[in-house]
Amino acid sequence: MKWYLKVLKQYGDFSGRARREEYWMFVLFNIIFTSIATLISPKLYAIYTLAVLIPNLAVSVRRLHDVGKSGWMCFIALIPLIGAIWLLVLMLTDSNPGENEYGANPKEII
Repeated sequence: MKWYLKVLKQYGDFSGRARREEYWMFVLFNIIFTSIATLISPKLYAIYTLAVLIPNLAVSVRRLHDVGKSGWMCFIALIPLIGAIWLLVLMLTDSNPGENEYGANPKEII
């Protein structure tokens, strides 16, 4: 839950790097909350989805920065099938060791 709250606190922060754990824990809690919102009300689902749209995009960009890619690589998902698989592989890839052009490795900071 701390990772989910960390992402929400960094609402529009597209700079820096995000660990795999941070990204995937956010995704997990997002799926749980989206499922609950869907069961309660379609309107609640729509409101929740809009509320987490920017944090979701921001953590995705920071995750791509962690593997040394530009945030613009999110658009690779627009390529049917291949793009989504490629983006998934990038999100599953381990961090680049040491510092890169986007900042220090978050694994080494903690």
